[in-house]
Amino acid sequence: MAIQKEFELKQKGKIKRLTNKTFKFDSRIKDGWYSAVYFIKTSKIVEKERPKHLVTMQFFQRHDAVLCGIDEAIALLHTFAKHPKKLEISALNDGDKVKPLEPVLKITGYYEDFGYLEGLIDGILARRTSIATNVYETMQEAKPAKIFFMGDRDDHYLNQQGDGYAAYYGGVAAQATHAMNEWWGQQGTGTMPHALIQIFNGDLVKACEAYIKTYPHDRLVALVDFNNDVITDSLRVATKFKKRLYGVRVDTSIAIKDRYFDKFKEDKKEYYGVNPTLIKALRKALDNAGFKYVKIIVSSGFDIAKIRWFKKEKAKVDLYGIGTSFLKVNIGFTGDLVKLDGKPLAKVGRKEIPSTRLKPVYLKKTINS
Repeated sequence: MAIQKEFELKQKGKIKRLTNKTFKFDSRIKDGWYSAVYFIKTSKIVEKERPKHLVTMQFFQRHDAVLCGIDEAIALLHTFAKHPKKLEISALNDGDKVKPLEPVLKITGYYEDFGYLEGLIDGILARRTSIATNVYETMQEAKPAKIFFMGDRDDHYLNQQGDGYAAYYGGVAAQATHAMNEWWGQQGTGTMPHALIQIFNGDLVKACEAYIKTYPHDRLVALVDFNNDVITDSLRVATKFKKRLYGVRVDTSIAIKDRYFDKFKEDKKEYYGVNPTLIKALRKALDNAGFKYVKIIVSSGFDIAKIRWFKKEKAKVDLYGIGTSFLKVNIGFTGDLVKLDGKPLAKVGRKEIPSTRLKPVYLKKTINS
């Protein structure tokens, strides 16, 4: 099934869930290896002293957010809960917009069958929802420019599958590694690092020639800040490759000023790194030389605030490459027991939150067949 079609069907509620066939888990979860010890102890106590009492556990958070991690959490339950098909589960969908205190997942069953997974579910929902929300909010700010997810260097590599999945539900499909695409079915994409130019003795044209010789069907995007002379090198590759050149990427370090600023008498903080003044000058130079079709791609420390700065200064960018700011986990989830044997019972200050949006979940494979 095509990914976009699958996404649309999920949003319409016609597909219930991905399954554990999509997500990969460490088998030691079953032994409580990743669970807080007090959850493990509680499960053993309940199993011995108070077994077979139905509890209802609900999960919520406190922000306007783009929900993600639900399918993964359900796959976790499917894989590691005892008697998972006896659980009553209702949930929202990955990609749903949620409000503060809105329940996103409810589980009813015997505590000893699934309670030790509470902390794992909290963590899954927290990281995935944080990233999906960060991506979505940044994407909205960046429009009409597009976003490329470059988070491979900003966190442990084992997080890439889940981070890429969350970024996809936040709205960004262009991602740097194959692993980032694994859970939703595409492949990574990208062009060239500074290393390629360095190996060709700093000659950007030769590096580009080698690139298109090896990858003739790729769009050519030249990384133009290696020599810290963005405008000169952009014009060189545009003149050489003409319409074969799709775009130029500027990744100037925040610690240096491009040579364009050598003619400026003043030394301003705003002239360092990738900045609006440089990008506006680059766009003007390309346009004046007849290369209006060449896209400008920027990276290096971009977040919502930096994008707002560029837009305020009317610096035209076609695509932002972003990593670090997407990976901040700033949304936490809480799992609470709110019913015992069908009757309301929760700690003071908590209660079951009603929801008409939660839909029943059936733990069986419904897609990818």
